Amino acid sequence: MALMFGTMFWDLGSKKSKEQDIFNSAGLIYATVLFLGIQNASTVQPAVAVERTVFYRERAAGMHSALPYAHAQILVEIPYIFAQTVVYALITCAMIGFEWTAAKFFRGCLCVEMLLSGCPVSWTLYRLIASQFADIKDTLEGGQTVEQFVRDYYGTKHDFLGVVAAVIHGFTFLFAFTFAVFIRPFNFQTRLEGQKKYYASFS
Repeated sequence: MALMFGTMFWDLGSKKSKEQDIFNSAGLIYATVLFLGIQNASTVQPAVAVERTVFYRERAAGMHSALPYAHAQILVEIPYIFAQTVVYALITCAMIGFEWTAAKFFRGCLCVEMLLSGCPVSWTLYRLIASQFADIKDTLEGGQTVEQFVRDYYGTKHDFLGVVAAVIHGFTFLFAFTFAVFIRPFNFQTRLEGQKKYYASFS
């Protein structure tokens, strides 16, 4: 999919002469980020559904409690998401033509996409647009610099990237903490047994 995005939007990120170029790049960022987030979510959900049955059996046998299982589930996803994001970001950022500096790559493409699975898209877009365009002094056809345009139109400020990074990490830890806390009281087997009894009463 990274190759498909890179081929469709070849060298689009290097064009910064018109306002429409910035709009195109922002739309492209939205599409690639949303795709990666959906892909991460869709790959982990079937695995969690299968492993939940194993977890119920092992918890009933007293092998482990909910908290170690939740932490293991979170930690085991990190290498997979990291590797997937590195490959995806390297291909898309290089082919699309975004500025190829280490700071922009790690501040924008890699760092945000890796944490995307738990973060609202608006914060992710802010970080990517700000890291790519909010420090560029090139002048657009309308007379504004790229930095001024993204500040006026999107409200992005390059010096706000630290706050945005903290919020993105905060959302990630919030969702991980929520999963770890609520997997203990939730037992879907109990609900299924109740449903079976309910439907059996009609037969």
